[in-house]
Amino acid sequence: MYSKSKIFLRLSILLFISISLYAFTESITIPKESYKKVEIVTYQSSALKKSMEDGKRVYGIVCLTCHLSEGQGISNVFPPLAKSDYLMASLVRSIKELIQGSSGEIVVNGRKYNGAMPATGLDDKDIADVLNYVRNSWGNKGDIVTRAKVKKVRASLK
Repeated sequence: MYSKSKIFLRLSILLFISISLYAFTESITIPKESYKKVEIVTYQSSALKKSMEDGKRVYGIVCLTCHLSEGQGISNVFPPLAKSDYLMASLVRSIKELIQGSSGEIVVNGRKYNGAMPATGLDDKDIADVLNYVRNSWGNKGDIVTRAKVKKVRASLK
């Protein structure tokens, strides 16, 4: 058990530290131009959450084998989807690649990949759902993809 004098000493030290920190921080002025913008975190809409849940199921059936459970891909063989500059750069391209497949050289996060991805055969809803899942998982943050957007891109391919 602590004696009253030890408790008083500890409280005095804490008070001294608190006052010192307050005085120190009050004396610091930060120029307005050096303020950083603060990203406001918003909760995902229920529509996006539902789509991502459905997309996770689709991903597990269609994409998991090559791109793996955390979207990390297989080095030099299958590109990553996690924190992927290529995936996030063009939604239209991503939709087209899921509809038509893709082949040839691509650069993802500074690495070259030269392979092929077959057309998925997915309908518009499943494409929107799987893109909502991968574009909002593993360090990616994208806007919601709608079935109407996928339908519009699909129509442009005919």
